[in-house]
Amino acid sequence: MINMLKPYRYVCMALAGASLALAVGCKQEAGSAPAQQLAQVEIITVTTQTVPDEPEFIGQAEASRPVEIRSQVTGLLKALLYAEGRDVKKGDRLYQIDPVPFQAVAASAKAKIAQAEAKVVQARQDLARVKPLLAEQAVSQKDVDDAIAEDLSAKAAVQGAKADLIKAQFDLDNTLITAPIDGLIERSRHYEGRLVSAQTDLLTVVHRVDPMYIVVSVPETFILKRRHDIETKKITHPGVYQMRGAVTLMDGTAYPQEGVLDLMEPGLRSETGSRVVRMTIQNPTRTLLPGQFVKVKFKGDAKPNAVLIPQRAVLQGPQGPFVYVVGPEERIEIRPVDASIWLGDQWLIDSGLKAGERVVVNGLMKIGPGAPVKAVPWSATGTPPTDPAPPTPKQG
Repeated sequence: MINMLKPYRYVCMALAGASLALAVGCKQEAGSAPAQQLAQVEIITVTTQTVPDEPEFIGQAEASRPVEIRSQVTGLLKALLYAEGRDVKKGDRLYQIDPVPFQAVAASAKAKIAQAEAKVVQARQDLARVKPLLAEQAVSQKDVDDAIAEDLSAKAAVQGAKADLIKAQFDLDNTLITAPIDGLIERSRHYEGRLVSAQTDLLTVVHRVDPMYIVVSVPETFILKRRHDIETKKITHPGVYQMRGAVTLMDGTAYPQEGVLDLMEPGLRSETGSRVVRMTIQNPTRTLLPGQFVKVKFKGDAKPNAVLIPQRAVLQGPQGPFVYVVGPEERIEIRPVDASIWLGDQWLIDSGLKAGERVVVNGLMKIGPGAPVKAVPWSATGTPPTDPAPPTPKQG
């Protein structure tokens, strides 16, 4: 009998436990549900400020004075007097043209001067003799006139002979070719034994490399946009020739000197659709060389009422960059923005945000459009970001 009652007792215990669980569940349903916890995000309030507007372009270094070396006289190249590819100073000897033919011409010119001067003496003496005879009517007026003309002709011959000597001496002096400026000199195009023609054959080139020029081609599209921005007061501009340039070498090294913009070509180059500007920059250590490519960031312009937000606040979506904004009802809104360039660790926002709006900086992975949030101020000294990296900046 006892064994028959055991299963019955277990069934009663199970039914009693189920009834208790049902009673507890009904009691919880009858009570109020716990409030949902809002996601906490860190935000910044957008403000405006004036920031530098520094467009960057690729430029090419040029010697400030490339001077072609050509012979002033036609003659045989006798000697090369400089070390190719080295520094030269103004006045250093570069080439020697065989001087012997020019020495002979100079000597002949000196002899002609002496000959002409002797004729002047003779003409002067003849004139001195005939003038008294005219008073005595021993000679005619024509004889006196002829003597005067002979004297003047002899003096003119002396002047002509002296001019020939100047030319002969000039040619003789120019058989020695010297450096007209300080600079770096190229290899020689011609060597000993070559007959070089005056003003025709290029012998070599000397480059003045301190200071240097940096030449930049600015696209027409940029020029038109910059002009419009200046006219509409989006950009403040001090004037073309007040602009300065910071140079970065192609390995990323910042060049220690700043250049000054000193030339803007009047028109555009039709083959490239760009306008050429030139900057002068000191080059005491010869870091810059002719033909070298560099990056040039022009300084001087500024952008008033600019909006800057941390880079981490800008996300990349299918339609481009966007940010999360906390709206008036403490709910998340998606806001497309035009993020143009980086300034330090911040994005410059050209459009999409205005002063007073609240942009989410931290907690981006916990929210979505329309989500209610609890917004607290962001501290820039907080923990490193774990949210997605910002989009790649536009190339200017």
